[in-house]
Amino acid sequence: MNAPLPRSHLYVPGNAGTRLGKAWASDADAVIVDLEDAVPVAAKPSARLDVAEWLAATAAERVGTSRELWIRVNAGAEGLTDLDALAGAAGVTGLVPAKATVADLQTLATELDRRRLDWRLSPLLETPGAVLDARVIAALPRVLRLHLGEYDLCASTGTQPGADEAETAWARSWVVFASSEAGIHPPVAPVSTVVRNEEVFAASTERAARQGFVGRACIHPAQLPTVHAVFTPSPEAVARATALLTAYDAAIAAGSGAYVDQDGRMVDEAVARAARRTVALSRS
Repeated sequence: MNAPLPRSHLYVPGNAGTRLGKAWASDADAVIVDLEDAVPVAAKPSARLDVAEWLAATAAERVGTSRELWIRVNAGAEGLTDLDALAGAAGVTGLVPAKATVADLQTLATELDRRRLDWRLSPLLETPGAVLDARVIAALPRVLRLHLGEYDLCASTGTQPGADEAETAWARSWVVFASSEAGIHPPVAPVSTVVRNEEVFAASTERAARQGFVGRACIHPAQLPTVHAVFTPSPEAVARATALLTAYDAAIAAGSGAYVDQDGRMVDEAVARAARRTVALSRS
């Protein structure tokens, strides 16, 4: 997991046929094949078979790439059925458990251990209970990063976000703080149904970046350029961050916990941590 942090996570339904290949061929940094809400209940058995066949057919082109491939699995026992169907697949980064609960995640981690799979978990927090349990979930075995499912969350609570999305800001901050406390990757910003209004989508994505999210879940390839623009630091910013970290490491080696840079700014661990995030998003 030494590749740059993904900026975009593109969903594609597991029963989408040729769209699976198109999603993988897109510019998305990560692809999430969805076996949950995007697939009708009656179509789930055939979708599992289709995804397993696609994974087998494309293994050679996917293995060894820096692009992440995730499978969104159903909650509860049905998620184990999804895992049974896909457990032999190569080149899978891990599972995105829908409507994640502590118990389901513990069970999935145990099953992955039993199968000796190195897959990670990226839980989707879609219920009030999951959001309130974010600190516990972030610290569970195999959890790499969290997703926040705002549409399901708002439907459960009756929350009606306005244009500035202030109504869900507390939940966003809670998930960001929980991820930071656990030392896992920063969480992924929620999906947006805004596809055609680039200005509105850009403002929402910039807001998520300011709130501490890194990357955004996308439901359409048209959203990818905006997401990449927001979460890609400029070459100049990467160069400054790299130089700062080099000087900071030298200061640490010399026995100092901080130094004053050429602009007269005190650089300590907090400043270095922000610089590391910039470098982690670098595509150079």
